[in-house]
Parts: sequence; structure tokens; C-alpha cells
Amino acid sequence: MLEKQEKKIIKLKNLEIGSGKAAFIAGPCSIESEKHIIEEALSLKEIGLDILRGGAFKPRTSPYDFQGLGLEGVKYLRKAADEADVPMITEVLSEFDIDDMYKYVDIFQVGSRNMYNYSLLKKLGEQDKPVMLKRGFSASLDEWMNAAEYIIKGGNENVIFCERGIRTFNDYTRNTLDLAGAVLVKKLTSRPVFFDPSHGTGRRDLIEPMTAAGLAAGLDGVIIEVHKDPDTALSDAKQTIDYESYKQIVEKYKE
Repeated sequence: MLEKQEKKIIKLKNLEIGSGKAAFIAGPCSIESEKHIIEEALSLKEIGLDILRGGAFKPRTSPYDFQGLGLEGVKYLRKAADEADVPMITEVLSEFDIDDMYKYVDIFQVGSRNMYNYSLLKKLGEQDKPVMLKRGFSASLDEWMNAAEYIIKGGNENVIFCERGIRTFNDYTRNTLDLAGAVLVKKLTSRPVFFDPSHGTGRRDLIEPMTAAGLAAGLDGVIIEVHKDPDTALSDAKQTIDYESYKQIVEKYKE
């Protein structure tokens, strides 16, 4: 079981995730074009970036919203990450997409909506690449940890947890970022635990204070949505920060 595991450090290129030095994941919510994601990658690398993020397959609440560029977007993200010389992470929605995505992806992300997709988790358990498992927005800590067990049971030990906010009675923020729960999962599992203040709050004015809080609590990394011009972003504009705001966070909190 997870709670009996020794401390897990995941090595990825020159990174050691879970070693005590927090990693910064940043990038736009959606990959909008090849030119766009390359520009974002190079700009963020100059500011301070460990892992590039970007959504190619976008599970949206409304079927009429931008759904992403699909596998073509994954290829653009790979090219951008290579040009910036950083690893990349992107979400996989289905077990049927894993094989096509495999050669491009450094870390597979399982989004909140798919935490209970056990067919996907089992298939990811057969892979040899790290998996970031985001907490479902209504998931208990036990459910979250058991979802990770599906991946580990298949043979893939490289699981990274990510707290991204849960639904509560609060309606001032998009979700409630449960940093206490994230710290407990790190303690109980000895696995790397990241947090996502962008989805956790849905407000760009809360990204910096929540980043400060999560890193002060000893979590292993943060994932932040950043865009050159956030108000024009094709998705999650209200929770996306610009380069200058990201730079201020990096200068204050990145080791």
C-alpha cells in the first residue's frame, strides 16, 4: 500500500522531483498554435521554468468551448519543450490516446475529471513514464490515494499527486485549495505532491499568496497557468497570470 512506501524521488532529465527542492511547472491552459506555445516556452524558460505545461486535449464543461488541438498540439508542445530544453507535461483523456502520445510526452497528466477513469489509470500503470494524478473535485483523500494505487499496482511507481482544489460551500473561488489534504497525502504516501493554485482558486489575484502557502507547507512543486496576454487566452483566462506576475513569483519563491 502507498503508506508503506519509502520516500519516492522521480528523476526526469536534470530534475529530482520530491528531493526537497520545489519544481515549477508553467505554461498556458491550452496550446493555441505552434508559434504560440514555442513563444510561451522560450519566454518562461528565460524567467524560470522546470517543466512546460499545455493542454492539447481539453475536457470542457460546455461542448461548444475550445476542445484543444489534439495530437497535433502534443507535437507542438514537444517541439516547444525541446527548444526551451525542458521536460513537458500534458493531459491524456483516454487509454486509447496513450500509445499515440507516448513518444512525445515526458509526464502524463490525469485531470480531475478522469481520476475515477480506472481503465485509463490501469493503462498508465503499464507505462514507464511519470504520471501526475490530479485530485477529483469531489474526491476524498482515500479515493485519491486509491486511484494512485491503480497506477502503481500495474507496475508504474512514478506517481506525482497534484491537489487542484475541491468543491465546497464557498462560491467566491472556483474551488477550495486543500493544502492541508495535500500535506497529509505527502505524509501518508511519501510521494511527491504538487498543487495547482490556478484551478484551485480560479482567480489570478490569488495565485501568488497560494503559491507562497503551498511552498511554505513543504509541497514538492507548483503548476501555474501563464499566458503572454491572459485576457485573450482560449481557456481559463480569469485564472491565468501574465509574464510579469509569474516573474515576481519566481523571484520570490523559486530556489
